[in-house]
Amino acid sequence: MSAHAHAMPAHVLTFPKAHAPVAVSTSDLEERLSLAAPGDTVKGVLCNAALTAMGRVLDSSAADSCRAASGERRFIDFFNYPIASFLRLSFTAAELSRSKLGGLDAAFRTLGKQAVDDFLSTAAGKTLRSLGNKDPHRLLATLPSAYRTALNHGERSIQLATEGRCVLRMRRDFLPHPYHEGVLASLLSSLGLGVAQVIGRRVGVLDADYEIAWE
Repeated sequence: MSAHAHAMPAHVLTFPKAHAPVAVSTSDLEERLSLAAPGDTVKGVLCNAALTAMGRVLDSSAADSCRAASGERRFIDFFNYPIASFLRLSFTAAELSRSKLGGLDAAFRTLGKQAVDDFLSTAAGKTLRSLGNKDPHRLLATLPSAYRTALNHGERSIQLATEGRCVLRMRRDFLPHPYHEGVLASLLSSLGLGVAQVIGRRVGVLDADYEIAWE
């Protein structure tokens, strides 16, 4: 980042013009599925969280439709499932709830927030929660490894830019950036960071940067 960017107050978030926001569309699903390899998996806890969200936002029949779209009979929290199954589930969930929640992006943020609620109730989530209210930079530095407990694909790295501001880079991550906006805002708030804003910018089909500011 430039010296000018470093000098900005923490609550001001900027990205290069080339990184302008790109909304999620239903056509994204097929493109993401085409890039998935057999070994790209996700833990069942994220799948179950999406089903829980649909049961709360809509009803049990909506959750059943999402499960059917995944091609899986059920999900066990810490078993691995193909990312393709989760993509089909989550895009179906977002499509079913978009009118009620205000669009696909908002629907994916809701799914991300529910994923945090469910993850923090697990043993791994409780360990992460124990880091709350400590040094924010130390807490943020654990994010890549925390993600790895639920997703076995992709690369994630933290760039600590200034006090109260950092960038999380995700590469080859199959989930739409609004999903991770929901995850990050909810997770860091739950851990006592007092997040002011999380803004994701898609920079490739499976790549995005997330600028996080907190008080």
